[in-house]
Amino acid sequence: MTPALWLERSARLYPDAPALFNGGRLVSDYAGFADSAKRIGAGLCLRYAISPGDRVAIFLPNRTEYLELMYAIWYAGAVVVPINYKLHPREVAWMINNCTAKVVFCAGEAVDDLAVLLDSAQTVVLDVDSADCAKVREADPIAVPIKRTANNLAWIFYTSGTTGQPKGVMLSNANLLAMTQSYFIDVDPVTAEDTALYVAPMSHGAGLYNFMFVMRAARHVVPPSGKFDTQEVQAMAALHDNICMFAAPTMVRRMVSAAAKTGFDGTGIKTIVYGGGPMYVADILEAVDAFGPRFVQIYGQGESPMTITALKRDLVADRKHPHWRKRLASVGTPQSAVDVMIADVDGTELLRGEIGEIIVSGTAVMQGYWNNADATKAALKGDWLWTGDLGSMDVDGFVTLSDRSKDLIISGGTNIYPREVEEVLLTHTSVYQVSVVGKPDDEWGEVTVAFVVLAVGCAADEYALNAHCIAEMARFKRPKRYVFIETLPQNAYGKVLKTELRELLM
Repeated sequence: MTPALWLERSARLYPDAPALFNGGRLVSDYAGFADSAKRIGAGLCLRYAISPGDRVAIFLPNRTEYLELMYAIWYAGAVVVPINYKLHPREVAWMINNCTAKVVFCAGEAVDDLAVLLDSAQTVVLDVDSADCAKVREADPIAVPIKRTANNLAWIFYTSGTTGQPKGVMLSNANLLAMTQSYFIDVDPVTAEDTALYVAPMSHGAGLYNFMFVMRAARHVVPPSGKFDTQEVQAMAALHDNICMFAAPTMVRRMVSAAAKTGFDGTGIKTIVYGGGPMYVADILEAVDAFGPRFVQIYGQGESPMTITALKRDLVADRKHPHWRKRLASVGTPQSAVDVMIADVDGTELLRGEIGEIIVSGTAVMQGYWNNADATKAALKGDWLWTGDLGSMDVDGFVTLSDRSKDLIISGGTNIYPREVEEVLLTHTSVYQVSVVGKPDDEWGEVTVAFVVLAVGCAADEYALNAHCIAEMARFKRPKRYVFIETLPQNAYGKVLKTELRELLM
């Protein structure tokens, strides 16, 4: 069992169905989509000795080739390792080395950047726009996908690291199938008339949501810019109709704001699935008023991809139930592929309404972390995934998040872990101590703020620290504000009191 089978079946049944679009331009139908994936898959095997279970990384912005490459890797029986295109080359190189990828597909400046950082004897850096990649596409196509079992590894998703390095979430073919089936049951039905619009990174949730549309031989559209732009969304909705897209809450807010200026009422959009960060009740109320009942909320993690809970469109739009506002403030009810429980530190289920850690069990839950037994042991206890998120469940099964126990910052729908930023800042010679927290922000949801204690006799300003961060990690992770402070507040055990730091920002 492999996702390549889903493309193979759709291509056989509906070869002429339009598949891949760059904006309004048709790139290929389903027969062409499958043929490209088969040829690239064969080229990987013949030219680069890719074997079942080998890892192949993709470090690209959103483009139609992304889907071709993913399915090519699965045709070859290998494992897809999609990497966030916003990351710094050093961070990308660490992930590629960690999973020992044999090939990494990239383009533009990233080709030279990675070639310098990677061990060429281990990993081939392949420019998707190069003659070498063109030769890969010239291979005779693989007849059928190489057979893989349900429990074979299919996808490695790297999370942001809480201890200075990210963790590679291992997702099997069965995990991906469970997520896909849950989408049909718990999120939204899909038909051949629908259009998947990729405006959020395809390395994350937006890319995971391709499977449903491949199964139904629906359309896949990458906007001309390859990223999120409110005017492009409106243009694509008018051009293709029945648009379905994944969006972070900050993206939804920007769409609503833009619509107020243009008079756009959501026509052409079928479904907006939102998640990846807190959606405030006032914001979703405004969104439904602007676009109508087109919204579905999901809550998940890379470790249980997009599959913990969902709040269906009728519940998002409901204004008649006695508890509709409380439900709207929740993240919905457990999805069909998982069991969700609120537990105390010992794993005992708490009473309804009590706050504890959200733990998850089921066929969607990851196999573990790549080459990281300690992290796997900490996250997977018995049959349960411990999410690190705190919340409660009411008598009707609605789960409400109350806090993030790992101090995760979600800015623009992207996860930023304070510890990772802190460790980079502490490598600056002028920094003695640092603590990073999130500050609420109307546009981004949260922004990163660093409280910095300088070393005695040393000097540094925000420009110097910014330059240091940009040189060592992705730009989006750098603090948006620096607060220079004489000492960090600590408790009796020497633990920094981040609650007090957040109060200083109020």
